[in-house]
Amino acid sequence: MNSRLTLTIGGVLLVAASVAGCGGGNGSSTSYSSPASPSPLPPTSSPATAAVTITISGMSGSNSYSPNPATIKVGQSVAWRNADTVPHTATADGSSFDTGTIAPGATSSPITLNAVGSLAYHCGLHPSMVGTLNVTQ
Repeated sequence: MNSRLTLTIGGVLLVAASVAGCGGGNGSSTSYSSPASPSPLPPTSSPATAAVTITISGMSGSNSYSPNPATIKVGQSVAWRNADTVPHTATADGSSFDTGTIAPGATSSPITLNAVGSLAYHCGLHPSMVGTLNVTQ
């Protein structure tokens, strides 16, 4: 046999022996499954669960959120869907709401507002992204 073939066969035998030896060495076969790794939080709502869904389209100043301005009635819920390729937030300028980070393709949890007013908001990660949410009777 040539030395290259011998080296290849030796490598295969070494791998086979390593795999066969993974059972624990006491003659019994033990299977092990790793604990489930924590997965990122899934979107907690879909656009259908909120009365209004605002789309985050990217870092475009006042055109970052659509519609802008958005209007909801007191007691209605609003959610933000991130249609961009990077994470974003919708954070009220006066701290009345914050969606937290919304992953690309995800939708925020719905937020219900119970007071009439006009709320300016922005992306906490990209402050140049701005929007307005009008809450009416």
